[in-house]
Amino acid sequence: MNDNKKAMRKLKLHVEISIDGCIAGPNNEMDWIDFSWNEKLREFEDRLHDPVDTILLGRKMTNEFISYWSNVINKPEDREYTFAKKMIETSKIVFTKSLTKSEWPNTEIATGDLKEEITKLKSQEGGDIIVYGGASFDSSLIRENLIDEYYLFINPVVIGNGKTIFGDLKEIRKLSLIESITFDSGIVLLHYEVKRN
Repeated sequence: MNDNKKAMRKLKLHVEISIDGCIAGPNNEMDWIDFSWNEKLREFEDRLHDPVDTILLGRKMTNEFISYWSNVINKPEDREYTFAKKMIETSKIVFTKSLTKSEWPNTEIATGDLKEEITKLKSQEGGDIIVYGGASFDSSLIRENLIDEYYLFINPVVIGNGKTIFGDLKEIRKLSLIESITFDSGIVLLHYEVKRN
């Protein structure tokens, strides 16, 4: 690679997903997700997050995301405490049309055009960027072909009726499988990279 050409930051999608492709129930139910993580899964999460310095969130998911990790960080004895610190301390950007300033610590608001904002963000200096959703925000990023890597944590459950993130696509998207890992809980991690022309 030309030394004068700066590498773009990668945008990674982290998502818990059912076998039939749902990331939430019809009313945003997430009680089907297996959070009984063992040491191997926690170690993988740490490895995934290590190069990340920015978290992207859609407005609808932000309250739930930040309140959950803020609660854990108040419990040093909790097995998720170390990871919770990372979630709280990592810079976050919330994409919203309804807010003009952040209600949360260590969080910025983005209100501009999604593709322009993300493209600009990816061209800046920094580490990788990760997105945790929710469904409509993920779908928008996928539709605009902004995701570089997919981390699909496939839970051993079929919902039958729920919210999906690939339904808005109008064309075939080809991905390259980078790795797959099976965890004791039955969760299978599929890590894909998007094939760019």
